[in-house]
Amino acid sequence: MGSMMRQEITSLLSRRGKMEKENGFSRRDLLKATGVIGGMMLSQNALAASAPAPGGDKVLAGVIEMHVHGAPDITPRVVQEIELAQKAREVGMRGVVFKCHDFITNDRAYLVKLMVPGVELFGGIVLNEPVGGINPVAVETMLKFTGGLGRYVWLSTRDAAFQKAVNAGKPDAGGVRVTDSAGEVLPDVRKVMKIVARADAILGTGHIAPRESLAVVKAAKEEGVRKIVITHAMQDPLFMSQDDMKRCAEMGAYIEHCYLSHLMGPMAPAAGFRGRKGVPMDEFVKAIKGVGAERTVVATDLGQTHNPTPVDGMREFIQQLMKKGVTEAEIDLMTRRNPARLLGLEPF
Repeated sequence: MGSMMRQEITSLLSRRGKMEKENGFSRRDLLKATGVIGGMMLSQNALAASAPAPGGDKVLAGVIEMHVHGAPDITPRVVQEIELAQKAREVGMRGVVFKCHDFITNDRAYLVKLMVPGVELFGGIVLNEPVGGINPVAVETMLKFTGGLGRYVWLSTRDAAFQKAVNAGKPDAGGVRVTDSAGEVLPDVRKVMKIVARADAILGTGHIAPRESLAVVKAAKEEGVRKIVITHAMQDPLFMSQDDMKRCAEMGAYIEHCYLSHLMGPMAPAAGFRGRKGVPMDEFVKAIKGVGAERTVVATDLGQTHNPTPVDGMREFIQQLMKKGVTEAEIDLMTRRNPARLLGLEPF
């Protein structure tokens, strides 16, 4: 593992330990102590979700969800992909990108689209261990599937070396690497980039370290990739800084912000996220204003049980951002125009 990445992981673990010490409880304590509160919140969320959202269609009309998880999956999901497509169509959304950490999703998108016409559906591949990690052949195969709906290639997420190191609490915990010890992007990653460039697909950075993301964006541009997205840039444990987000955007990347990043912390609806640090809405607004909406994508990353459904979550996210000063024009860019361009629905 490179020294820079080791320092980044050590610093992150130190900050997390300090946060737990200052709050007087550990991650395990959080999971136990907030169970009753979490249960109350789940009941409230269920009631809210069952009620019609005033003006919901106006908020979501034409919106494209770029990052969502549905069933079938090996992880329990709050909604099936067919149901998600039906609900998206019902509220007037333009499209949805299905994501799965383990296998391709564009094949499912093709079948769901046959059953739920009237909404654009896409998928892709996440380069985790079930597909061989950084596997150029897997990427090429995904792109050949019927329908041409494979528009997204994410680098490793839960199997990324950085993510595994954070989870294990130590720098060397295995996992899929994208850079060598000197911080140089690995040859197979560049092969994947070349394939993505030829297909004019989207390259997502996954759960790699912020410094790795900077190296990946630079290398991707060198290999001809036009469409790069920094996956939920501010989410725990990535915590990409404002300066690094700006640097990535200046190199041509889009910065993704997801509602799930906000739904973390001691009061999180989903118990599994109560030991992680949530992103305050004000921080999202600061990043949007700092980087610019023209280089930003807003999504949800939802689909987890006990969290809002993806459609409800997108509505909530947009409404909360607007309450904090994000304009309708900025929302239009981040949820409609930028996603449409990235997916090839409009000229890039």
